[in-house]
Amino acid sequence: MAVRSSRSISIFAFLHAARRYWLGVFPYFVYELRRWQARARAIEDPVLRQLALQAMRAKRRSLEGAVAFAAFVPRAAQRPVITALSAYQVIFDYLDTVSEQPNAHPICNGRQLNQALLSALEPQDVQYDYYAHHHQHGDGGYLDALVAACRAALAELPSYSAVAAPVRRATERIITYQSLNHGDSASSHAAFARWASGATRPNTGLRWWETGAAAGSSLGVLALISATADPTLTHRDSDALEDAYYPWIGALHTLLDSLVDRHEDTTTPGHRSLIDYYSSPAETAARLEMIAAQAVSRATRLPHAYNHAMILAAMACFYLSEPQASAPEVRLARKRVLASMGALATPSMAVLKARRVAGQMLGAAHG
Repeated sequence: MAVRSSRSISIFAFLHAARRYWLGVFPYFVYELRRWQARARAIEDPVLRQLALQAMRAKRRSLEGAVAFAAFVPRAAQRPVITALSAYQVIFDYLDTVSEQPNAHPICNGRQLNQALLSALEPQDVQYDYYAHHHQHGDGGYLDALVAACRAALAELPSYSAVAAPVRRATERIITYQSLNHGDSASSHAAFARWASGATRPNTGLRWWETGAAAGSSLGVLALISATADPTLTHRDSDALEDAYYPWIGALHTLLDSLVDRHEDTTTPGHRSLIDYYSSPAETAARLEMIAAQAVSRATRLPHAYNHAMILAAMACFYLSEPQASAPEVRLARKRVLASMGALATPSMAVLKARRVAGQMLGAAHG
């Protein structure tokens, strides 16, 4: 009876959050997305223009997931939160795409480009030449406009000072990950391995690439940004958020992304999959199950724990509802991670699968 009652509460809470998302968050997100698409079309350089539009098109679902945090903030703060979340994630996805392009100095180039992520969080207007090591430069002020929009939105929120330190640490980890993860000029990932090994805390029991994966996730920054809508937020609350999202929730996020994109990563020149560091699908499943269990445990200890648990379950189901997650070498990991998510996985999977089918039907009809 208790299990059934708990499941009913889970489904009710999920439906309430879904209603807030689709009716309150999603329409304004679409407005923001169209704004940045229009700005991207005005980029002078044809290569950067194509990359900016490609990033928003290919990673549309990740943008939708980024603004999901806004479903849990007071309605009066939703618009600046959505603006900040969407601008930050658009920057993240765009620079991830640009950083993958061939470059004679990939580490320096990646680090300089991704300074825009830090600029977006700075209260004062600091100008950087983000493209100093890149072949293309003429983005027509695209990155500067994104940075300014994020800054302006954060200035409207009451508790940014409480997250300033952890959100900066999280972004600095992202910058290091993004600058090292694609390898150096000799396509070596040794620098990434050294850095991640040094960043791995022994008490976590994590492997070095799992810590590296955690550093590359934007979820911690997004959670902290959304928390600034709470005028009662304390430094202790923001530290708890950082500890939950880094390394546990962030590690699961990046590793699941790597899991479903493994074929694409391993067939693209210069790329490699973090999942390939595991010795077998069985080891992959065991490690992801452990990380997922820790992520759930940490999420459920946070203030507003149910909100973070829903975000976590939706994120996991987003990846595990992909067709690639049905591949034989992925099925065991999929089964174990979903089991770790508990009752919230059921409605999340149902919604994501239904949406995927509807999208396919709509695409076929247009075709």
